[in-house]
Amino acid sequence: MAGNSFNEGAVTPLLSFWRRSRMLAGVLLLTACSHDSSLPPFTASGFADDRGAVRIWRKDSGGETHLLSAFSPWNQGNTWLGEYRWQGDALTLIEFTVYSTPPEHVRVRFDESGELNFMQREVNGQKQQLSSDQVALYRYRATQIRQTSDALRQGRVVLRQGQWQQNGTIKTCEGQVLQPELDESALRHIGQRQRHSSKAVSVAWLESPEGAQLLLVANEDFCRWQPTEKSF
Repeated sequence: MAGNSFNEGAVTPLLSFWRRSRMLAGVLLLTACSHDSSLPPFTASGFADDRGAVRIWRKDSGGETHLLSAFSPWNQGNTWLGEYRWQGDALTLIEFTVYSTPPEHVRVRFDESGELNFMQREVNGQKQQLSSDQVALYRYRATQIRQTSDALRQGRVVLRQGQWQQNGTIKTCEGQVLQPELDESALRHIGQRQRHSSKAVSVAWLESPEGAQLLLVANEDFCRWQPTEKSF
């Protein structure tokens, strides 16, 4: 596989995806100005794009910002995980995994001055160097997810996850039993997925001062891999 094959096949849709995310961030920032600026160090949030659901976990500690983003497509496409670290405003790490066939893993590190000091892409056991355009794309993506996360935190958009219960409540990954104020369409969708599953389905939803929104329903157990403040 050629070293620049990823660039040709993925740059356009990825840039389109993150441009939409930037537009979302701008809208959220406009609505967030009236909220209290005191924010917890560990937060979870997300948003729905026309291609899929994005979930974001974030921890700010000791001047470092650590983000984990997970993208789940609605229909076609691959699931991916992105991990990012900043020291202050300086991006220091990008680690990206696409669960395609075969899977693709990218790792890029920067020093404190923002200079590149390591880059590698691995596909099917073969390690490759990234082009400068590919590194620029991953850096661009990191900037966009950070700005989107900033906006979601300021807007108090909170991600919650758990397993659906027969009485219409959700047992969250933290052990709480909640009944989110989802609309009838969302509840019907959850019920339909549950009827076709032998186990309790997992539900991810967003809560904000404006209300609740269903984000994702799946047969997998979200709580098995959801990061916690202690482990993140």
